[in-house]
Amino acid sequence: MDRNFIVTMARFHRSREDVYVLQGYFEGNSIAGSTMRAYADHEEIPLRVSSREGLAIRQKYFSMGVGESRIDREYDLWITLPPKGTNRQLRVYQDLGDQHKCVFHTSFGSLERQKKEQDGYLETWREENGVVSIGGWAVGREKCEIVVEDGSGSRLDCTVTRHYRPDIAGNYPETSPEGETDTPESFGFEVSFPKPMSDSVTLVIECPGQELRRDLKISRGSANVKGGGITLMQKTIAYLKRYGLKRTLRRTGEKLSEKMGSGQNNYMRWRKKYLPTQQELQTQSRNTFLQEPLISIVVPLYRTKETYLRALVDSVKNQTYKNWQLCLSDGSGSSSPLKVILQELAEDPRIRICLSTTPLGIAENTNTAIKLADGAYLTFADHDDLLDPSALYEFVKMINREPDADFFYSDEDKISMDGREYFQPHFKPDYCPDMLCSVNYICHMVMVKRSLYEQTGPLNPDYDGAQDYDFVLRATERARKIVHIPKPLYHWRSHQDSTAENPASKLYAFEAGMRAIQAHYDRLHIDARVEMGPYPGLYRTRYGLPSPGPLISIIIPNKDHIADLDQCVQSILEKSAYRNFEFVIVENNSCEEETFTYYRKMEQQSEQFRVLYWEKEFNFSLINNFGAQQARGEYLLFLNNDTQALDEGLLGELLGPCLRSEVGAVGARLLYPDGTVQHAGVVIGYGGIAGHAFAYSSDSDNGYFSRSIIQCNYSAVTAACMMVKKSVFEELGGFDGELRVAFNDIDFCLRLGQSGRLVVYNPYARMIHYESKSRGYEDTPEKIARFNREANEFLRRWKEILENGDPCYNPNLSLDRVDFALKK
Repeated sequence: MDRNFIVTMARFHRSREDVYVLQGYFEGNSIAGSTMRAYADHEEIPLRVSSREGLAIRQKYFSMGVGESRIDREYDLWITLPPKGTNRQLRVYQDLGDQHKCVFHTSFGSLERQKKEQDGYLETWREENGVVSIGGWAVGREKCEIVVEDGSGSRLDCTVTRHYRPDIAGNYPETSPEGETDTPESFGFEVSFPKPMSDSVTLVIECPGQELRRDLKISRGSANVKGGGITLMQKTIAYLKRYGLKRTLRRTGEKLSEKMGSGQNNYMRWRKKYLPTQQELQTQSRNTFLQEPLISIVVPLYRTKETYLRALVDSVKNQTYKNWQLCLSDGSGSSSPLKVILQELAEDPRIRICLSTTPLGIAENTNTAIKLADGAYLTFADHDDLLDPSALYEFVKMINREPDADFFYSDEDKISMDGREYFQPHFKPDYCPDMLCSVNYICHMVMVKRSLYEQTGPLNPDYDGAQDYDFVLRATERARKIVHIPKPLYHWRSHQDSTAENPASKLYAFEAGMRAIQAHYDRLHIDARVEMGPYPGLYRTRYGLPSPGPLISIIIPNKDHIADLDQCVQSILEKSAYRNFEFVIVENNSCEEETFTYYRKMEQQSEQFRVLYWEKEFNFSLINNFGAQQARGEYLLFLNNDTQALDEGLLGELLGPCLRSEVGAVGARLLYPDGTVQHAGVVIGYGGIAGHAFAYSSDSDNGYFSRSIIQCNYSAVTAACMMVKKSVFEELGGFDGELRVAFNDIDFCLRLGQSGRLVVYNPYARMIHYESKSRGYEDTPEKIARFNREANEFLRRWKEILENGDPCYNPNLSLDRVDFALKK
């Protein structure tokens, strides 16, 4: 059964004692094909199914650790129980096809005991100035009464404050009127009382027929609500409510890492779970395609160890796709130790051999191998690496699926010298040109159509050591369509002379890579200078800025919070090396007189400081659009007032990539005040909707394959600091006013992607972000309801990318964590 119903909560109806409710989800996110039946012993009893969907459901299941299944629909099974009698067992079955499976069972005795239990949970404890406050939630058949008793059973004077808890209301849909998504029911509470003389108190939550009593010790403090029989799920939900989704995902990831051990072991488990079985490989070998082109695999050899060469050849012979040709060029020279084995291999008509009497460089040696090739497609391999058995099959499958494509590449990993262990998988994004100019992330495995190769030309010996990097840059410049296959189809043998394992052994290769990128910029007429990056193999691009430079309008919405605003403004005025900018402050209904005094002072002091007055209701999208309409600059920098520039190059680093015609937006590296990462790009799908990559990691961490510290592409960046061309902003209609507060920047970036433009993350543009200090958190019923409406609109609008995956991420990486960890 491939669409099982998974029960996550079993409880009684809030107001009907004869109705029992099972909540859960179907694997595959759909009930399609399933019939649910309930039985009291052997007699079928009434069962009704309903469902709910949206952001709250998606986040709930992410917090439960099943986010990879992309669950955004929860099902409620409403079971009408028979009158109290002699029944012993309740069972619920799922019929799917010819299968009949029990998904839940319990005794009627247990149900009778559960009926008397109050649903409630304690989450917080604090003590200030002799007053103890305990927070949590409670749900009963009627509104619960909450009291506190001292050690002698006498009631203490206490104050009960109730508040809206949409997360709890979501678990009790019968509390909402039909057709409504929000309910005014206040399930959350905080009860406060003077600290008693006795050390023990009892918290009592009661309603007719139900009662929950918790004995608490004053001396234990918060330990009263941090354990004591609490389930892992309850702990996770409590952590979610207290710290929010991003921190919960991070903490959950840390716990999973501790439990599962090393990354290498994780990957070996991943391979066993996701890669084709022997039976699936046999099926591949029997499959046929409409197009079955000849694939020529070109390999330069140089004094290759015989065991490695034989392993490579065997990996080609073991391909499940059989229409291939292996072209081997031995550039070892007249004293080559490979003559005998090559003569043996040449007996196979599919293997072509060229022996050079003089030693050849790697580019020339590869070009010689290409001259042997007859294939309609060329793919490249190194002499000591391995192809996965399904490698050519997967490439040909994509050739048939994407007939316009002429450049293909796959994910890769490393293999140990003895060929027994696989490690360091590189799960890559789809084509990201800015990332390619920061590191040769495409690397292996690459396949090109012969027509593209003929346009690009042979490998250039001037870039030996990075000849493949130079070829990839030239080929992607001319390619009609570039396709990424997100599977590790190439196994790179790791040894000490490898550039990756011992960078000092091939510094010339990194210098050649730098020259290859520079040549790429020169061919595209991009005014840029390439430098070595923070580590060998990484590169930094410094763009040439025109003189005089274009005016940048820095748009900052503000409501009071003058200290934050002034810190932001002064950090740019004092530090920025780029001087042609203006501040456009969009005043949003401030209340404090000192705010307007500050505005007048700054306008008198600087011609670069202007204040616009927004007098309508709060709408972050429209406020920024209002500022953009009156901005004088050719470029717009949307900036939160709770940010602070760290370097003099901030504006120049944002402007440089934005000068390129194909770039729509540029985002910055934002840090929390404690130096941890707040934003290093946005991944669509994190936490069920979208989130910041590498959030809460150390500023010194490289991130997955250095993505945190290199200029690269993402599907979105945050508008807490985002630069766009004014003309492009206007062309797309600015931010969408329907998304008043949340997701407007991500929505805008995704529309940029739809228009064919790139979104760039530049880690060299750095700011501190004192996140949400000025706007506050989603902590009222109105704010929560608004947030949920906007989130659900975003989910509806961008359903396709949420289902298919972020092209700047990789489907093999987790959406439950923000550190590019492997999918479970």
